[in-house]
Amino acid sequence: MDDRMFRTAMGKFATGVTVITTEVDGEVHGMTANAFMSVSLDPKLVLISVGDKARMHDLIKRADKFAVNILSEEQKEMSMIFAGQIKEERNVAFEDFEGTPIIKDSLVNLACNVYDTHEAGDHTLFVGEVLNLNVQDGEPLAFFEGKYKQIS
Repeated sequence: MDDRMFRTAMGKFATGVTVITTEVDGEVHGMTANAFMSVSLDPKLVLISVGDKARMHDLIKRADKFAVNILSEEQKEMSMIFAGQIKEERNVAFEDFEGTPIIKDSLVNLACNVYDTHEAGDHTLFVGEVLNLNVQDGEPLAFFEGKYKQIS
């Protein structure tokens, strides 16, 4: 199998969409990610997968904390901003939650400290211990076959 076939196969797995945020030296950084999962209830752990060449990789290592913002179907533009699909400068309002920047109006915000890291191929798996969370009702933004979708 080649890389393209592998990517196509992985695109057949429908996911939600998250924006991972962190703060380093007073500056907020974020990236869109769908490689996110729950790991454990006791302790409460989640996992994100970040490419070793991604800017967020070193930023999360430096900050030693991050937030996972699970986006609602109304937040497609937010995903596109942090995926680099919208090039114009946009003003994104962040809120502080447990010392970590979060995106307002997300379905879920998870404030995490880095609990562990694992190198896996060309990515690093960051296991985060959830310090606190916000949850609100709404429909999720979904991603399937390289396109945003709505769940109906």
